[in-house]
Amino acid sequence: MDALRKQASKFREQVAKQQQAVIKQFTSSGYESSDVMVTDEAELQRHQQLEKLYSSTRTGKNFQRDVLRAAEGFMANGLKQIEIGMKLAEDCRKYGVECNDNGMLLKAASLYASARAHVEKEQEEFNRTLSSQVLEPLRSMVTGAPLEDARHLAQRYSRMRHEAEQQAAEVSRRQAKSREAPIIENSAKLQVAESKMHEIRANMVVLGKEATAALAAIESQQQRMTLQRLIAMVEAERLYHRRVAEILDDVEAQMLAEKQRKESAPPVVSPESSSEKALYFLAEAIHAFTAGSEKELSLSVGDYVVVRQDLSIP
Repeated sequence: MDALRKQASKFREQVAKQQQAVIKQFTSSGYESSDVMVTDEAELQRHQQLEKLYSSTRTGKNFQRDVLRAAEGFMANGLKQIEIGMKLAEDCRKYGVECNDNGMLLKAASLYASARAHVEKEQEEFNRTLSSQVLEPLRSMVTGAPLEDARHLAQRYSRMRHEAEQQAAEVSRRQAKSREAPIIENSAKLQVAESKMHEIRANMVVLGKEATAALAAIESQQQRMTLQRLIAMVEAERLYHRRVAEILDDVEAQMLAEKQRKESAPPVVSPESSSEKALYFLAEAIHAFTAGSEKELSLSVGDYVVVRQDLSIP
């Protein structure tokens, strides 16, 4: 009979060790989700809540990193766009200096060079807004101590939970030995094991509450801040595109108006004979004039007239 009892006790120890091996195989460095020993319903609920909070804050942190990468990409593209735009503006100004023709293209190039400079200023402002309102706040939270501290508490709770399971197995083993051989030494070892078990459970409850409160606070702050920064990024991008559209609309209107003015202007009239002592030139009315008789011509501002200057008059 004693041999059977010893064999049964040895078998229980082997099973306990196998359970521990399986647990270690499937655990990770983060918060461990496993079907380990549960002391009561409250502890089970706390464990499940911590699992959800740990997963939620990890997902939130990953999304914050996604937003950070997007903002950094916008800024990098913006810097490249500024470089390209400023080069084009300089080329437009260079064309104006080197070109002797006072035609429509020269005027359009000059207008676009000025508009391009304003566009690049808006791009610089957009980059500054992304940096101050999106990148810096999110980076501070992603790398900040509060998030890591809260997650470390959850990890400590998870390790303590497994420690409690191991201690429960030790208590079970001591109880079996005490039943098999109810001597003082076995009873004393059982009491020590049970005392340690109660201590671990008490510490586990305190640590579980602390970790739950810390992670819940982080989750709330994480979601609130990420939403605020996402809205700020959308608003900054909207304002940037609106201002750029206004600049381009304005320069397009100026270029089209200049083109229309040039195309509608009458050609310069050349003298019919080189022997004629007169000079003809095209003039634009800068003041309105109302004709006083049929022999006079009414003019509006912007009208063009051919003027004949008699060179024979001293």
